[in-house]
Amino acid sequence: MPSELDPEGKLPPLERSIVLVGLMGAGKTAIGKRLAERLGVSFIDADHEIERAADSTINEIFERYGEDEFRQGERRVIARLLSGPPKVLATGGGAFMAQETREAIRENGVSVWLKADLEVLFERVSRRSHRPLLKTGNPRDILRDLMDKRYPVYAEADLTVETFNGPIEATVDRVYAAVLDQLRSSAMESDR
Repeated sequence: MPSELDPEGKLPPLERSIVLVGLMGAGKTAIGKRLAERLGVSFIDADHEIERAADSTINEIFERYGEDEFRQGERRVIARLLSGPPKVLATGGGAFMAQETREAIRENGVSVWLKADLEVLFERVSRRSHRPLLKTGNPRDILRDLMDKRYPVYAEADLTVETFNGPIEATVDRVYAAVLDQLRSSAMESDR
């Protein structure tokens, strides 16, 4: 059925996964689930897949093995997920920092950076206590430091969509529109 965002009623075929990147609290999981539904593909949260593969929570993996071991497992799981059929994949906040992961995403997917400002992120992450990186000091300062380090790398994503506090559907609309534009551009280039 045609919509305002898809007036022709035709969705170009999804040939590559849509990979959501961004800091914790950017909305990757919440937006990803709704985006996958609109695109008619499955949604996978990489952190949940890592927990399933390790039979441990992210916190437990960090505590037992440290961040380096977690990141190695994360790279392997994301590479495996990208090798399957197209899907919407939400990655952990640090996943895109690994060059190997960025290359795998570039080869097998379209990366979408969900960009949010410090106040939005802080308000969102303050509601939950399951973020291992925020347990080592002042969460606002940690987020600010992570933004300084990660935002220049996230800027390498294929698409950037700003996220704000407000109705999640408005952000999903913006992400969906950006993805449709990207799919149509890719389809037109391949037709040439």
